Amino acid sequence: MENDKLKKIIEAAKLYYLLDYNQNEIAKMLGVSRPTVSRFLQTAKNEGIVQIKIMDPTEDVQNIAEKLEQKFNLKKAIVASIPQYENNLIKNYLGEKAARYIEEVVQDGDIIGLTWGTTLYHVAIELQQKFVKDVKVVQLKGGVSHSETNTYASEILYLFGKAFNSTPHHLPLPAIVDHVVVKQAMEADRHIRKILELGKQSNIAVFTVGPIKSESLLFQLGYFTDEDLKMIYSKAVGDICSRFFDSNGVICNQSLNDRTLGMDLDELKQKDLSILVAGGANKIDGIHGALKGGYANVLVTDQFTANFLLDKE
Repeated sequence: MENDKLKKIIEAAKLYYLLDYNQNEIAKMLGVSRPTVSRFLQTAKNEGIVQIKIMDPTEDVQNIAEKLEQKFNLKKAIVASIPQYENNLIKNYLGEKAARYIEEVVQDGDIIGLTWGTTLYHVAIELQQKFVKDVKVVQLKGGVSHSETNTYASEILYLFGKAFNSTPHHLPLPAIVDHVVVKQAMEADRHIRKILELGKQSNIAVFTVGPIKSESLLFQLGYFTDEDLKMIYSKAVGDICSRFFDSNGVICNQSLNDRTLGMDLDELKQKDLSILVAGGANKIDGIHGALKGGYANVLVTDQFTANFLLDKE
């Protein structure tokens, strides 16, 4: 190819692909016809001067999701493609993804069990109404405390109930009490027992993993003694339903677990769908421990967290 023609082809390609000029504008600038510009651009592709690579984020996250399903024996993994690894942004994206999936899977007669917290609140606010019959919505763990910190429990239950035409069942209890006998007395109440039983009957559970850090919601509610905190910081990687587990998903401290109200983690293994919604750097170890413990069969996370999980042994 003669040098002058090659220069024009390269110039046409730069103007078209890098500077967004259209073919008529390029024809005027180079003093050639528009069909000639079209041939220049085709030649640039044929000769490898221009190489077009399409980055499809959906294709990439689908591949990551399949790897997660295989590695952790999941029924379903959903990976959100997020622009940057920032907690509030992650919760927004995961909330939308989880809400679309939940809308898809909820059917007549389902019982949906819920925990609380900011991640679940982001799921709840994204839900759209689905016309289903006889769906029940129930709180899986207590959330009442002396603290003024908002657990979003009421809002989450209300929004799920609204989406699925159901009056939600609240669990009006603290998550953790000081003594086992207090827990036993609470569970003996027939109204409380009825709600706890409904939670056990739920075939869909939606929950997140709490990170082990003092700023996390559960730590702000004033439940823990100094001895509890010492144990948690030394052994735990995360909590589900206020029940703390280690890197293998094993409950860390049986005495603390015995004082915790709400669903036992082993019950999550019996659900048709145990949907874990979580992402972010401070939750990676907790998510990994939860998956190793077999507490979730559906995971909704982001692509950065997903890759960290795939790289973990």
